[in-house]
Amino acid sequence: MASLGTEAEREPLLGPRAPGSREADVIETEEHYRSRWRSIRVLYLTMFLSSVGFSIVIMSIWPYLQKIDQTADASFLGWVIASFSLGQMVASPIFGLWSNHRPRKEPLIVSICISVAANCLYAYVHIPASHNKYYMLVARGLVGFGAAHTDEMQFPQGSIDQVAVVATNVLFFVVLFIFALFETILTPLTMDMYAWTQEQAVFYDGIILAALGVEAVLVFMGVKILSKKIGERAVLLGGLIVVLVGFFILLPWGNQFPNIQWEDLHNNSIPNTTFGEIIIGLWKSPREDHSEGPTGCPIEQAWCLYTPVIHLAQFLVSALLIGIGYPACNVMSYTLYSKILGPKPQGVYMGWLTASGSAARILGPVFISHVYSYWGPRWAFSLVCGIVLLTITLLAVVYKRLIAFSVRYGGSQE
Repeated sequence: MASLGTEAEREPLLGPRAPGSREADVIETEEHYRSRWRSIRVLYLTMFLSSVGFSIVIMSIWPYLQKIDQTADASFLGWVIASFSLGQMVASPIFGLWSNHRPRKEPLIVSICISVAANCLYAYVHIPASHNKYYMLVARGLVGFGAAHTDEMQFPQGSIDQVAVVATNVLFFVVLFIFALFETILTPLTMDMYAWTQEQAVFYDGIILAALGVEAVLVFMGVKILSKKIGERAVLLGGLIVVLVGFFILLPWGNQFPNIQWEDLHNNSIPNTTFGEIIIGLWKSPREDHSEGPTGCPIEQAWCLYTPVIHLAQFLVSALLIGIGYPACNVMSYTLYSKILGPKPQGVYMGWLTASGSAARILGPVFISHVYSYWGPRWAFSLVCGIVLLTITLLAVVYKRLIAFSVRYGGSQE
């Protein structure tokens, strides 16, 4: 079994085309080859543009939400971000099933039309006189519904190991869960910890995400080489360990506390005099520019009074490590899943994998926004570390079962 797993790490997706094998009977003409690669490049461009749009929006959602509806808080932000993935989770199996029985252009065109209409709605959610945050919630849900087409690529499937399929879905869920919550909390965290204005948070966090994007490209190129030497499973395990270290570094330590957003205090009293004395010691002179609104950690979040600040260098190192671990885990999860499924195209299985990822992007923002708002970053990131540890344990348990269908099939014939 060990040798079987070692072979799987270096197997082509459809296995070797040995004489007499099922794959050897498949003949691809030059015209089909060129057509296939044209389609792949169109998919590359579609996913690139979708990702660019998503990155632009994700950085500005929190300031935009605060501007259009003053009643929205950080916990509602989690629901707004999660609504995108809820729509995607609902639509993914539908589009997957549709693409199996009808020409694939149909679900693609419909989903793009939905995306365009939903983004137009999102652009004008500030116009209604009230309940603007709910209009945004609906708009983001529809954008997610239309975005499901980007993941409806056809991956192989055959007589498969169902345990390996379920385990891979769980691993993929956790991988997207941890990055979704990191994206969600990025803007509120930096505004609370470093007293950044909304404009500064959008600008600086945008630069950070752009840098992580460049880093991800380098990681993708690196893991392609590395996976050929040590295998996809080992790269996935290493990526999870790097992510674990990144979130551990993100835990707040020390005796320095964040600046408090005093301007929103009004008549509310500080619940603990000792903490009040600590905060008075941290008081700084009022800012010259009052037009930018209050900055700092809101007094309504009680943990701001006793939780140490996450230093900027600490945050950047953590982001660097998460930016290495996440893309490595993401691409290895996809690769393992495609190899496990086997040689027959099957969009429904890919739809379920997408639904698993969408569920992660629903629960991740909701989880982190609520835990962060009520308990603070120490509890939030400690729980994330625990989740990653459990995931590493799961990977260790199913490690030997995550092998290519072609290797398992060939081994059973021998």
